[in-house]
Order: sequence, then C-alpha cells, then structure tokens
Amino acid sequence: MNTNKHIAIIGGDARYLEMIKELSTSTNAKISLVGFDQLKEGFVGAHQVDFDDLEPEDLDAIILPVPGSDGNGFVETVFTDKDIQITSNWLKKLPTHCLVFTGITTNYLNKTVIEEANLTLIPLFNRDDVAIYNSIPTVEGTIMMAIQNTDFTIHSSDVIVLGLGRVGMSVASKFSALGAHVSVGARDKADIARIKEMGLTPFEIQDLDHHVDACDILINTIPALVVTESAIQQMKSHTLIIDLASKPGGTDFDYAKKRGIKALMAPGLPGIVAPKTAGGILGSVISQLVKEHFQERGM
Repeated sequence: MNTNKHIAIIGGDARYLEMIKELSTSTNAKISLVGFDQLKEGFVGAHQVDFDDLEPEDLDAIILPVPGSDGNGFVETVFTDKDIQITSNWLKKLPTHCLVFTGITTNYLNKTVIEEANLTLIPLFNRDDVAIYNSIPTVEGTIMMAIQNTDFTIHSSDVIVLGLGRVGMSVASKFSALGAHVSVGARDKADIARIKEMGLTPFEIQDLDHHVDACDILINTIPALVVTESAIQQMKSHTLIIDLASKPGGTDFDYAKKRGIKALMAPGLPGIVAPKTAGGILGSVISQLVKEHFQERGM
C-alpha cells in the first residue's frame, strides 16, 4: 500500500490495541488514533490526535468501534473521557473512496454513511472470515463460563445449542468433543441434516419446549426471542443459560430470574476473553481489505 494512505482509528476497546499493532506492521499507511489519550504506551507508526484535528478530506479509511455508534453518532471510547461524535456533515467531507469500517452496523450508520455520505460501509462481523475466526475465542469463552457457573462437568452433561450458524456450529462441535450430549435446534432443513451428519441430535426450534426438561446447559446464538417463558418453565433449577446473541439476546431474562434460572448474556466474548487474538483478526482482515480496495482503484 502506498505510504500516502491515511487511516484513522476512532475509538475502540482492548481489541483495538492489537489491531493498531497489526495495521502498523502490515501497512505502510499513516495511522491516526483518536480516543486513546489515556494510554501510556505508544505505537510505532501510529500517532494520537484529537478528533477536531483530523482533516476528513485527507482520510482513506476510518475504523469505528465494534458497536458502531449510538443513535446520535457517539462512539464507544474506552481509553478517553472525551465524547466523540461522528456526524453526517463530518462524514460528507470524506472522499468518496474512503472506506468506513465498523464491527456491526446501526440504523444511524446506514443512514449517514451509506445514504447521506454515499460511502462504503463495511460491518466486519457480517463477514464469514471474521465470524469464523472469532468463533474460536467465542467457544473458549463459552466453555470458561460453563465451567465457572456450574457444579458439574461438561462431560456427560446435556447441552442444547440453538442455531447452527458459524458460532453455533463451532460451539456444538467443541462441547460434543468434551463429552457432552449435544442437541441442536435449527429451522432450516439443511441445518437439521447437517446436525445429524455431525453426529449430534437435531430438533426444530419451535419444539424447544419439548427438549429442555433434561437440559443442563443451554447456549443460544440466535438474535431473536427463542428461549421463552414456556421453555424456561420446563427447565431444571440448575440449568445454565448462556446467550451469545447480540443484544438484547434471545432469552426471556426477566422470567429466568423469577424462576431462579441462571441466565448470562455474553455477546462479544472474543473481546472479553481474548482481546489480543480478536484484535489481531480484525487488523489482518482490515489490512487485506484496504490493500485490495486501493489496488483495484490503482491508487
């Protein structure tokens, strides 16, 4: 990548520290950091600046925090006390070739970045490669939570996994490898066939109420209300629910609490249990995407 390219990293959490290191070593771009003024350590090839000192006309890519922004454009800033707001007017000053990266997109970003500023928005967590790489620390974190919050072994326990997406498949296979009896709930008939092929027990999600009575651990990956009051009513008192879906999750947490069922919301596990690995994944993918983008444009 040409050394005249300029990337701004605006806000972020512990994952972004490793991402900064990865981008600094894998690109020749100028890297500006906004929202990291509380860090004592420096980064080779990256420089801290105030948001107001950024000149958007000179930027070739910006990287927003994993959650994107709130409804008013304010972004997550773990390493500063200063508020940072990404407004539509500021985004419109970016050149048309500028890439905007975020972990997940929001209605605000879709409206301001795509519709109003006519820029390319890349929600990294929608990509198969990022999701598959992230499934590794997600599974490890889920296993950790299961061990910490139960008084029985995973081996020989009855585990239900809801959803056979990229995370669900990894969770189901790893818990099975640890000796658990794993059942997987899915809607798609192809997923039902895949579950059976994996040597696991398939069932249709709408029949969840009829499968939870023997469940020791239930792990949800579906971002919709699937673990309902009627399902929780059938659970044993020691059942542990781990909800990996993005907020607000897919569990009736209020009813679980009333029943005395421990239900844990655990989105974003890679950033919690393995921020170094998670940040390295993001940095590697962003570096490749930026290089390909400018190579295609001959820039």
